[in-house]
Amino acid sequence: MNRRRTPRRISHSQRRHAPTGEWRQRNQEQWRGEDRGPVRQEEGEIPEQQRKGAVPRGTCPTMCPAHELQAREKQNRLHRFEMLAGTERYKRPTGDPLRAVKEYSRPAAGKDATNPIELRPPAVLRKTVCYLIDEIAASPNLHPWTEVYSFVFDRLRGVKQDMIIQRVSGLDCVSILEKTVRFLIYASFRLCGEPLRLYDPRINDTHLQEYLSWLFDCYAVRTELHPNEEEFQALGLLYNLGSTLATQHIVTLPKQLRSTPAIKLALSINRAFLERNPVRLLRLTQKLNFLQCCALHRHLVTCRRDLLHIFSHGYSSRNCHFPLDRLAQLLFLDKSLTAQLCLDYGVEVSQGNHVIFSKAAFTEPEQGKVRCKLYHSIVAEKNKDLTVGSIINGF
Repeated sequence: MNRRRTPRRISHSQRRHAPTGEWRQRNQEQWRGEDRGPVRQEEGEIPEQQRKGAVPRGTCPTMCPAHELQAREKQNRLHRFEMLAGTERYKRPTGDPLRAVKEYSRPAAGKDATNPIELRPPAVLRKTVCYLIDEIAASPNLHPWTEVYSFVFDRLRGVKQDMIIQRVSGLDCVSILEKTVRFLIYASFRLCGEPLRLYDPRINDTHLQEYLSWLFDCYAVRTELHPNEEEFQALGLLYNLGSTLATQHIVTLPKQLRSTPAIKLALSINRAFLERNPVRLLRLTQKLNFLQCCALHRHLVTCRRDLLHIFSHGYSSRNCHFPLDRLAQLLFLDKSLTAQLCLDYGVEVSQGNHVIFSKAAFTEPEQGKVRCKLYHSIVAEKNKDLTVGSIINGF
């Protein structure tokens, strides 16, 4: 019980702005790697044969089993990304075997999910993930990206399903999980603020947390450090800033790993977050690369809110006029967005471009009024000369 307690000095920030206790409890199970079994059983992904010890081996040589492709053609359930060029306007478009990808589906009663000809072996699964990233997610010709995300997200679930049934492990598993985690972290930034009908951040978060937990379990059985482990351990902590379980996970890593630059920087940022030191946190954020900023970005609204709240108490005086330019520098925003953020929290901005802080005037805005997407400049500025493919592939 003592390990779960949070210091009183950080409780206000976490209680008001951090994930709920239920969310943290769920993630506690995920970080331990204990919930993947129950979750997969609930999704119908662990068949009875596997639980009894029989592990099937897939023999399907293509990204989509021939039987499924034929069935979806007849049922007119092909995605437009899977249609043979020139047949898109047909009443029943033809599926392209080189573009069709097995979709995720909950096993139905009487359906054998372990049929080898319906399962893709690890080499085909890796090929499938590379196709989804390089030819779909990274394509400049496919849009809108909300549809791209929906298609890739579903097909990656299908990949996960085949992996679980076959108990894929080792380097094959790590390679697939790393690309998937990068994709979901990037999507959490790119699609931030999109309507819920097009992108649900809670669903993305749920799956991202599970993939992270699964990946860390793979790392835990290592005989030596994986080449990309530093990157993903740091991403996991940045994504889960303020989480006691995420911090405990990091401090149990080998000293050699904890001493790497990316993890040391993530720990410093996490400490600034826990200590409610937003000035230091935002300054340290400048040292992060683009994908690390994508992982961190969902905490920026809380961080900037804390800065305004602290200054509203520390500089609470009608005679104290804080320069708007200086506040913009501390928040790493331009002047217009800084002024808008101040107004959202009840902080007065004078016509002379000065901020007048008052602890009595500081108010919490209505839920959803402060839109995270408006304040993405600190992340977007790092996306220079980067392609989606290079981001997700880790180049």
